[in-house]
Amino acid sequence: PEQAARMKKLQEQEKRQKVEFRKRMEQEVSQFIQATGEPRRRFQPMNKIERSILHDVAEVAGLTSFSFGDDEDSRYVMVFKKEFAPSDEELDAYRRGEEWDPARAEERRRLRELAAQQEEAELERGPAPPGPPNDYKDKYRHLIGSDAAKAAARTMEANKAYGCVPVANKRDTRSIEEAMNEIRAKKRLRQAEDE
Repeated sequence: PEQAARMKKLQEQEKRQKVEFRKRMEQEVSQFIQATGEPRRRFQPMNKIERSILHDVAEVAGLTSFSFGDDEDSRYVMVFKKEFAPSDEELDAYRRGEEWDPARAEERRRLRELAAQQEEAELERGPAPPGPPNDYKDKYRHLIGSDAAKAAARTMEANKAYGCVPVANKRDTRSIEEAMNEIRAKKRLRQAEDE
């Protein structure tokens, strides 16, 4: 019973702390909304429960909120007014742990655009023509001359001893059927002689 009472007391204390923390965050958020020259506000690092309370308060107030920071001890919440909602680039900068610099981001965006335009121009120009950058025949011109290949091509003639044999040159003029019949006849004759 004593332990249960102690637990209940602790839970009530935690609940009170959460309620107080929420009130404090609601006050800070409303101050932030009224501050005209402040598009975003970074809060101190806080634990998971406190961050979730702050996110909830921000959402109810119609603000955008994000958590940044790598480890649990250094994680913090940033709250943005709707009209100053962060771009993906801005969020990436905070995730990397950098300060957001709109001028530098604009410069980076311009460079990226320029690179994209150059890439597009390259694509429009099309690929370089295939083939070697120089004519390999130039290397051997002193050996083959400039018209050796053309002359060789003109005098090209089929070598009669090679390739297709004209019918006149064939020794055996029988068709395949005739040749096969003749072979079968010889076989039969041989078998008859053996018997």
